[in-house]
Amino acid sequence: MQMNRLFEIVYILLNKKTTTAKELSQRFEVSVRTIYRDIDKLSSAGIPIYASQGKGGGISLLDDYILNKSVLSEDEQNEILFALQSLTVTQNPETGKVLSKLSSLFNKSNTHWVEVDLSPWGSDKNKTSAFTVLKNAILNHQMIEFTYYNSYGEKSRRTVEPIKLIFKINAWYLQGFCLTKNEYRTFKISRMFNIGALQEFFLDRTSDGLFVDDKKPRSQKWISVQLKFSPKGAYRVFDAFDENEIIRNSDGSFTVTTSLPENKWLVEYLLSFGTDIEILSPQSIRELIHDKLEEIILKYKK
Repeated sequence: MQMNRLFEIVYILLNKKTTTAKELSQRFEVSVRTIYRDIDKLSSAGIPIYASQGKGGGISLLDDYILNKSVLSEDEQNEILFALQSLTVTQNPETGKVLSKLSSLFNKSNTHWVEVDLSPWGSDKNKTSAFTVLKNAILNHQMIEFTYYNSYGEKSRRTVEPIKLIFKINAWYLQGFCLTKNEYRTFKISRMFNIGALQEFFLDRTSDGLFVDDKKPRSQKWISVQLKFSPKGAYRVFDAFDENEIIRNSDGSFTVTTSLPENKWLVEYLLSFGTDIEILSPQSIRELIHDKLEEIILKYKK
């Protein structure tokens, strides 16, 4: 809250030039003494702010002070505005306000040169509200509680120390320490319901056991698979696999050699490619696909 107030004071002075401690204290609903303490902190941080006495006096910035030249380079300004512009699609009202103010301070008019679409979460008001709850809980080291449905449709109530929000492969996830399971877990946001922050706070844990920053979780078994895609499936091949895993064949088809997790998800994932894919190996996965297709066919036989 204090950092927001300090930022607001600088913003006011850049636009209004001069104000008084009384006006600022009324605006922020704090004492005049608190405002003067804020002025001292800003001055100690290198902001050329001063207070003058007498008629026409007040709190001011040096006339030649420009925030963008004194604090941040041109590239740093653009990076900040890009990050904020990316977050505006979550419809978090705080982000829009900060973007507007920083655009004014940096004298930047073109802040809409990029748009990041996080649909369907970004377009859902309930999920946007959940994003704000999760964000605040992470920043405040506040425990959260929610109902969760895993990939098998099993329902459970979880208490979690939230650590990080990540966006990956068209979906949002929360990473945190699950007190219910007593280990680090990753939760898909779309499966989280009735999210609420608790009046309990937590300290940072050691990094031991924290998420491995690669695509292969320690506890998950991975297998090597070889896949063949028809020319029509090219658009998904390059979306789903690394370039060095793909070989283009002379007939226009593609052969992919990669590692995938050996679980229930694998068969469903491969089936999502429809007739554009053929599993070349291993034989065990070919058999699983065959059995699943027979099961599907049986449902449509009269």
